[in-house]
Amino acid sequence: MFIDEAIIEVKGGKGGNGATSFRREKFEPQGGPDGGDGGLGGDVVFIVDEGLNTLMDFQETKHYDAEDGENGKGKNQHGQTGDDLIITVPPGTVVYDDKTDEIVADLIDEGERVVVAEGGRGGRGNARFKSSTRRAPKFSENGEPGEKMKLRLELKLLADVGLVGFPNVGKSTLISNVSAAKPKIGNYHFTTLKPNLGVVKTGDYSSFVMADIPGLIEGAHSGIGLGDEFLRHLERTKVIVHVLDVSGIEGREPLEDFEVINEELESFSSQLLEREQVVVANKMDLTPAQDNFEEIKSELETRGYQVFPVSAVTGEGVKELIKTVDKLVKEADDIVDIAPEKEEVVIKGPQPTNEEEGFYITKKDGIFEVNGEEIERRVAMTKLNNEDAAYYLARTMEKMGVEEALKAEGIQEGDTVRIGSIEFEYYEE
Repeated sequence: MFIDEAIIEVKGGKGGNGATSFRREKFEPQGGPDGGDGGLGGDVVFIVDEGLNTLMDFQETKHYDAEDGENGKGKNQHGQTGDDLIITVPPGTVVYDDKTDEIVADLIDEGERVVVAEGGRGGRGNARFKSSTRRAPKFSENGEPGEKMKLRLELKLLADVGLVGFPNVGKSTLISNVSAAKPKIGNYHFTTLKPNLGVVKTGDYSSFVMADIPGLIEGAHSGIGLGDEFLRHLERTKVIVHVLDVSGIEGREPLEDFEVINEELESFSSQLLEREQVVVANKMDLTPAQDNFEEIKSELETRGYQVFPVSAVTGEGVKELIKTVDKLVKEADDIVDIAPEKEEVVIKGPQPTNEEEGFYITKKDGIFEVNGEEIERRVAMTKLNNEDAAYYLARTMEKMGVEEALKAEGIQEGDTVRIGSIEFEYYEE
């Protein structure tokens, strides 16, 4: 089954917890701290596999977690790093942050890899907190949580040439005759429910890849019919081959169809109309097509389009078409992926109270919320049920300026503070 879009959640492995331990040897019953650090959490990694051509696997599995790091041990033994989770994707996969819609990666080449969720670092063992004033630290750190991401995957076919046109104009027949692609063909609309790829050989060592894009209809760019699901597959093509049924046997006007399809391409992205486009006047084996051809050819050539009379069924005119398309592909510049036009985003709401430290404070329902990557990370790694660890966190927050910022926001003793998933009451010493 061909699937070209999926939404998944990925999470890097949690770092292992640091150990709280002291040497207990025969002649050193009260030795110094020797708790080792926790191991790094594993990463979630995407790797391109040319043997894949669909995102179907992501329809069945939605959550992907890398392995956690191992906890530290006594005698300064550090925990092992968690294994990375390797996920293979087909070439042409674009990875988006589903929350911000920003592109995380555009994966094209075989073996290309990207880390999409980093594992957390291991917590420090108590041996790491020893200092001249703290000779026997009785606390260690939790491991850092792994990075969590909700991702949207889109597959954009890697084809040099894209066939476009209304349903039932003969695109599937054409691609089956010029390549080894064998799409299902029938005399009814929307026979093609998925893009078909075919390699067209044009010489002993020359070829190009052609994609049969399922039939578009008016309004496809806005979600009508099936077309909006497949327009993205034209974004990487160098040449567009526009197929018309010039016979008009279904009661349609070929020139009107031509206008409608190009309007759909422009509505999806104006850049598509900048691609080289040639026109196939198909079904020339039918008498009505022969009667209509000269008028259609004259009109479209006046607008600067090359028009090729073709019968996809008999093969008439196909060689000349392929020869021209091959030449255009070779002459075309490498396509830079289309960047959808976006409105300027104005971020509203709370801004960092302390930009240097990167946190901000908001008050909601009487609770003071402290938000920021670094402060939330430190809290998550603190073993708050350990008095010494909680005291160390308090000193860290004071150095970061969190306490001063809370006072500036009007906090009083007994008020509730929330940092990440942790809540506590505020009291001055």
